[in-house]
Amino acid sequence: MTSLEATEKTEDSGPSGYAAARLRLLQQEARPGPPRRAALARLTDDWLAALHAAAAPPRGTALVAVGGYGRGELSPRSDLDLLLLHDGTADPGAVAALADRIWYPVWDLGLALDHSVRTPGEARKTAGEDLKVQLGLLDARPVAGDLGLVAGLRTAVLADWRNLAPKRLPELNELCQERAERQGELPYLLEPDLKEARGGLRDATALRAVAASWLADAPREGLADAARALLDTRDALHLTTGRATDRLALQEQDQVAKALGLLDADTLLREVYEAARTISYASDVTWREVNRVLRARSARPRLRALLGGGKPQPERTPLAEGVVEMDGEAVLARTAKPERDPVLPLRAAAAAAQSGLTLSRHAVRRLATTAKPLPVPWPAEAREQLVTLLGAGEPTVAVWEALEAEGLVTRLIPDWERVRCRPQRNPVHTWTVDRHLVEAAVRASSLTRHVGRPDLLLVAALLHDIGKGWPGDHSVAGETIARDVAARIGFDQADAAVLATLVRHHLLLVDTATRRDLDDPATVHSVAKAVGSVSTLELLHALTEADALATGPAAWSSWRASLVADLVERVAGALAGDAPPAPEPPAPSAEEERLAVEALRTGEPVLDLHAQSATSAQEGDDPEPVGVELLIALPDQPGVLPAVAGVLALHRLTVRSADLRAIDLPAELGPGTSSVLVLNWRVAAEYGSLPQAARLRADLVRALDGSLDIRSRLAEREAAYPRRRGVQAPPPRVTVAPTGSFRATVIEVRAQDAPGLLHRIGRGLEGADVRVRSAHVSTLGANAVDAFYVTDVKGAPLPGEEASGLARTLEETLRA
Repeated sequence: MTSLEATEKTEDSGPSGYAAARLRLLQQEARPGPPRRAALARLTDDWLAALHAAAAPPRGTALVAVGGYGRGELSPRSDLDLLLLHDGTADPGAVAALADRIWYPVWDLGLALDHSVRTPGEARKTAGEDLKVQLGLLDARPVAGDLGLVAGLRTAVLADWRNLAPKRLPELNELCQERAERQGELPYLLEPDLKEARGGLRDATALRAVAASWLADAPREGLADAARALLDTRDALHLTTGRATDRLALQEQDQVAKALGLLDADTLLREVYEAARTISYASDVTWREVNRVLRARSARPRLRALLGGGKPQPERTPLAEGVVEMDGEAVLARTAKPERDPVLPLRAAAAAAQSGLTLSRHAVRRLATTAKPLPVPWPAEAREQLVTLLGAGEPTVAVWEALEAEGLVTRLIPDWERVRCRPQRNPVHTWTVDRHLVEAAVRASSLTRHVGRPDLLLVAALLHDIGKGWPGDHSVAGETIARDVAARIGFDQADAAVLATLVRHHLLLVDTATRRDLDDPATVHSVAKAVGSVSTLELLHALTEADALATGPAAWSSWRASLVADLVERVAGALAGDAPPAPEPPAPSAEEERLAVEALRTGEPVLDLHAQSATSAQEGDDPEPVGVELLIALPDQPGVLPAVAGVLALHRLTVRSADLRAIDLPAELGPGTSSVLVLNWRVAAEYGSLPQAARLRADLVRALDGSLDIRSRLAEREAAYPRRRGVQAPPPRVTVAPTGSFRATVIEVRAQDAPGLLHRIGRGLEGADVRVRSAHVSTLGANAVDAFYVTDVKGAPLPGEEASGLARTLEETLRA
């Protein structure tokens, strides 16, 4: 026992003695945090026990601490939550007198008191009617009096809670959600309520209640430390303000930071945000598990009846290689090998987000502990999966949070650590820096149809404020970081330069449009010089809108949008004179010519497969296959593009890129036509193994002669195994390229990638009675960006109105 505790024991038990001892305890700098809270609870227990004893309590009574006091979490200005429990045998007047002799000294000291007087039966009845009362009783702890009476109540209340958990837990979940809507999300508020906001102390209490139900349990790693950090902050807030407040106001933050020994208010907020995110993520995981268990319990009797009493097995639906859906979450397949597949964390995250699913905590934990780090630079598949994740819309946020909770984001992008949980003092901003970046990517995902390189737009959105983790102008610092990150994740030098430009000038358009004279040619010239090209201007325009929309409601308006659009139109006009026409296809390779000659000689399709190995394979390891290069040559004839694309879709092959071109060969090399179509594809299996080339060829022959109805087969499969879809993707957009080829009309298609998309595009072009002279197909993440060089039947470019009509018709077909 310390000297202070010895003194406390001998002090007068009256209010003045308790008040003096309490003041000395709170002024002790050497005992902050849990030790001080525990000491304050013990001191208060001793004082209240003395008051109870001095009041000559009748038999069958007890004083009970509930709620935060019951847990021993007394902050300097916390309420005292007390229950005077009696067995009903004592005279009601004596019980009332006992209550008065305890409550009035508390009030005399100016302490807030939440009090009640009940029998065990009354306490249980009230708890059954009031969820907040029941939660408080779960932490009931005896202070004085009949210990057996308190133990009996605790046992009964816990039994009631567990028996009624299927009913009460959904009520508790709804209560938490309503509170979050009122108070906001603690990890992103500049003046957060440490108790009531989402991720605060109330949620930590709710997680303890869920654990007490035995229905589900919360992730425990870091949870106690997170709650302790919030309690420590509340203690310091109470001491510095002298008030019973849970709101960490701006004007108090520097003092609170100093009281906690922290560098400054920003450091304080980062620690608070970190703790709140831990509690928020644990809450998300826990409530998903509660809902899963309750769904399973409600479905179990019906399933048992259908299955004749057998134990039902959860359905596992493939989503991607190594990833399946089970019980409404994305989980790892039984065959997944994270230790041999460094791309799996990104592939699992992308599959989950695109399907509108959460990523199982167990899957994330396993990936974090067993997956190999990605090589630098990343392999192409890893970059594509990152872009797919970023382009999934709102579901990206929950998946990103799951990755962050296990440290996977900073492992993938080390520079992320400097912006993680970093507050933004500008009240226009709704989010912390890191969440703002993710929100910007979410907003950018709806603008991908407006740009030719959606992958660059999405990555630029994720990185545009990355420089805020460094001193100085964040745009200048961010330019260097963006260039480094771009190289790390595998972009070439040209793309890295574009990303660096976008980050450096992400404020250029809105600042110029709202602060400069747009009629001054020098204004337009300076922007054009900084941007450099129409394609980069297109990206910067979309990034500007995404950034503003992700900032907050005050950052974007129709007025600002119109000013920026006006500036973009003027700069585009200035840059248009320097824009080259769309490039013509390069000359065919020797391999392509060889296949073309063989196809012309035989009059049948010729296929060649080239397996590609992951660049990430370590020395001495067996390389992991990441896809194949598929070359197809066949005599020119109608329906080639939809037939080949349909066959690939039937075999669940995802097209990452493709080129189609017509090669004219001397007629003497073969009978009939001298024109051969050569298609060069980079494809990967959606999941499972790749099909045999012989089977692909056989199905292609059948598709061309009409014996294989691809359209019906794809529709049947979609009906039997419908794909899970996440957030509604932006609608397809089909345009005529303004700077097209001299020998063909260039039709550009931007759409959400999906099985059979290229088959539908091919059928639409065939139905328009145009000839596809060549095609360039790219899948950037989940976005298809395709260009088709078409002519009329005589080989001439389409007239302007006819080309526009074709684009409109094809767009309507894809939207149907």
